[in-house]
Amino acid sequence: MFRKITEYLALQKNTAVLLLMVILVGIGERIAERFLPLYLLALGGGIASIGIFSGANNLTNALYSFFGGYISDRIGHKRALFLFNAMTIAGYLIVILFPYWQAVIIGSFFFLSWTAISMPATLELVTRSIPANKHAMGVSLNSLTRRVPMIIGPLIGGVLVEWYGETEGIRYAFIIATVLAVVSTLLQQWLISAPTKSSNHAEVNPAALWKEMSAALKQLLFSDILIRFCEQIPYAFVVLWCVKGVGVTPVQFAELTTVEMLTALLIYIPVAHFADKTAKKPFIITTFIFFTAFPVVLLLSRSFTALVFAFLLRGLKEFGEPTRKALIMELCPEHKKAGMFGFYYLLRDSVVALAAFAGAWLWEISPSVNLLSAFAFGIFGTIWFVLKGKDNLR
Repeated sequence: MFRKITEYLALQKNTAVLLLMVILVGIGERIAERFLPLYLLALGGGIASIGIFSGANNLTNALYSFFGGYISDRIGHKRALFLFNAMTIAGYLIVILFPYWQAVIIGSFFFLSWTAISMPATLELVTRSIPANKHAMGVSLNSLTRRVPMIIGPLIGGVLVEWYGETEGIRYAFIIATVLAVVSTLLQQWLISAPTKSSNHAEVNPAALWKEMSAALKQLLFSDILIRFCEQIPYAFVVLWCVKGVGVTPVQFAELTTVEMLTALLIYIPVAHFADKTAKKPFIITTFIFFTAFPVVLLLSRSFTALVFAFLLRGLKEFGEPTRKALIMELCPEHKKAGMFGFYYLLRDSVVALAAFAGAWLWEISPSVNLLSAFAFGIFGTIWFVLKGKDNLR
């Protein structure tokens, strides 16, 4: 029975250890992440600092995804993941030691890097470790595991903020995050047996990678950029809408995040089961529709009950996200999957960083302008993928 379950979930030793590492580092990453806009305001940064933080985070993610893929192709998964964990720990220490909003932005270049920089390595490890007809399941299980910290982390962070305030509470959160990252690093080095040999196929030239990118992957990239504009324009300000606008408490906001993540957890495995057996495009279109709907539903939410529905919808946007990642990996050249995946995210997040910067400007005009602008980009991106998007039917 146990063997059948592990085979169905595409679970092997390397992927199991990887999932444990994702949980440990992820809890630390998520304890404070959702409350950082409040922390920046508490330290005197103002709305502009939130825009800088959000835009810089997107730009950093773009660069880290690209170089993370190259490093993984070059030195192997195990060494690469050790390096990425060390960067995360360094970022936490900067914020703990220097309680200034500028230090938060500097530290974020390190402590918010783990998910982006490790994603090409982790997804390549997943897709190379399991059969092709289980790619969506393997990526979905990885995505599911990443949502566990998104449930636990914000709840811990919300309690710390309520108990100790918006400054000391978040500093304590970073101390906990540092301990978890250290434990994760030790376990990862001890247990993961991924190869560490360098690869002659590692590619760092963006022009060469662009020539190798298929037309289908380019169409997915363009529509994905538009959908991420929809997500990132309001992303950093969702907590402000809920806490400062509607008037929910930090713990209630953490509960809303729990609703979002539990919704995602419940749909990952069933969707992956069917996505591995049929075309992936319908699942991706569905998730784009949920991305598009969230900003306008949030705009109409004026109570905690209404916000519960909005965050349930936000959880449903994960409907086809693992399927989208699996499709990207399938459309990447066989000999440089991590590098091409990282290049895809370099292009996507470099452009989407503009949306995050613009989000602060649009929010200062009006929260309604911010949310409706996001909605418009979502409509455009969804229609584009419906008309131009391709599949990778085997």
